[in-house]
Amino acid sequence: MAFAFSVPDVGFLTSGAGRAALASFVPGGDPLRDVAAARRLVGEEHAAALLETALLRARARGRFPDGRLWTSDALEQATAVPVAEHRARRLAAVAADRVVHDVTCSVGVEVAALSAVLPRVVGSDLDPVRLAMARANVPDAWLVRADALAPVTRGSVVVADPARRTASGRRVRRPDEMAPPLGSLPGPDLVVSTAPGLDFGLVPWAREVELVSLDGRVREAALWSAGLVPDDGPRRRATVLGSTGEAWELTDLDDDSCPVTPVDRWLVDPDGAVVRAGLVRQFAARHGLAQLDPHLAYLTGPHPPSGMRAFRVLEEGPFSEKALRQTLRRREVGRVEILVRGLDVEPDRLRPRLKLAGSEAATVVLARVGRGARAYVCEADGPRPVRPSMPHSA
Repeated sequence: MAFAFSVPDVGFLTSGAGRAALASFVPGGDPLRDVAAARRLVGEEHAAALLETALLRARARGRFPDGRLWTSDALEQATAVPVAEHRARRLAAVAADRVVHDVTCSVGVEVAALSAVLPRVVGSDLDPVRLAMARANVPDAWLVRADALAPVTRGSVVVADPARRTASGRRVRRPDEMAPPLGSLPGPDLVVSTAPGLDFGLVPWAREVELVSLDGRVREAALWSAGLVPDDGPRRRATVLGSTGEAWELTDLDDDSCPVTPVDRWLVDPDGAVVRAGLVRQFAARHGLAQLDPHLAYLTGPHPPSGMRAFRVLEEGPFSEKALRQTLRRREVGRVEILVRGLDVEPDRLRPRLKLAGSEAATVVLARVGRGARAYVCEADGPRPVRPSMPHSA
């Protein structure tokens, strides 16, 4: 169970003695020795807070600026810095002259990003410990203790990141189960960070739904209210970010004309934000790709777009276990990644039935195309012989 910080703990950690202790204390990985070392350094009263903070900072290293204070839950739930900075830039373009109020500021990750590009930022939280940590993490910010449903500003742009789990850890899916509930947030001008799997039809006030991924992982769905996006703007957007600064986006206003064709040399798996946003056709049109099936997210073409997961097709044909087993045996495949779309096939159950033996590796994509199931035996990259057809099972 995670250590529960108190406000006095935060007071010690931000004092001269606490800062000096944090600068000199490095956990060695042995819990008993680490506890003993912390006690020798700061005494029984503050040892647990020192040790937990050192461990949390080690977990946060490389993802967040060094030297911040965290609780375990706050670190687990924190918005990734590139995602927070992207949202801040969007807000700076439409609300540069307004107060922007983060009503669920936690330990201040979003407040720090917003304050870097906006002149008037307010952060509030009901948790006194997290608020004390936010004051240490973003010392120049205007921070106040307040309930998100009773904010201390008027006419502001409200930014919120409601909790998506209950106190027991159960993940919630409905907007009214989040804390605070989405339908209760104040203002007409809202930006809410929420789960990518949310049923967006349950949030009718969201004028634009933006799916955001970072380094290939879908991080959130950002809901933008009508006052913050143009009337003629997109309703759906996919924003694809990289931790080294690369970024691109796609919307439902982009061209979506793409053909449906048999498989070409490559199968392309679009970024998850594109798939979640329902923009697979737009992605295909932008990169000169085709669909294998109108209901399938995999695309195909002679060349894969850079930065996307893609598989060079070696063989393909109707799917049967016997035919697939024969193909993998002939290719001496002993290790296989199995990807399934639209079929009732469990990779972990199929793999032992394939009786793999050999030194080669392959990726197998199983998908429903039209009315049938097809198998694509692929490699990740690199040249291979011309693609023959897979044998049909007898």
